[in-house]
Amino acid sequence: MPSFDIVSKADMQEVDNAINQAMKEIGGRYDFKGSKSDIKRQDNIVTLLGDDDYKLTAVIDIFKGKLIKRGVSVKFLNFKKKEEASKGMMRQEVEIKEGIDKESSKKIIQEIKKTAPRAGVENLKDHLRVSSKSKDELQGIISRLKTFPLDLELSYINFRD
Repeated sequence: MPSFDIVSKADMQEVDNAINQAMKEIGGRYDFKGSKSDIKRQDNIVTLLGDDDYKLTAVIDIFKGKLIKRGVSVKFLNFKKKEEASKGMMRQEVEIKEGIDKESSKKIIQEIKKTAPRAGVENLKDHLRVSSKSKDELQGIISRLKTFPLDLELSYINFRD
């Protein structure tokens, strides 16, 4: 029976590449001359550091721009509260969300059932598996979900015949 998986997972290699490109741009920009602004990633947490609120905002904009250019959606980013760091600097942590939470999976399952009532949907922890007897039905589900308004970036993988 044909099936595919719906996942929400960022490509961490591309995130690292975006961080490296952003740091390179920060190092070369005139308005950041002598700045201690920095971007670091540890697991799913990216820490952005700026000399003041203005520079932190600029670092965030540069980081977002580099992510978009590398093909990583900003829907993966969950910004925490800005906080003061040592020596008057500002810090903000950004969590990279991965997996589909329960509330979002319920919405997706309801939309699949509206689109294709005969399709089967399995909720497997952090992703969904959709199966149907018809490949055309599965492709219809994918095209419908691509236009479905959701605050998650979805990928469709493991299309099996």
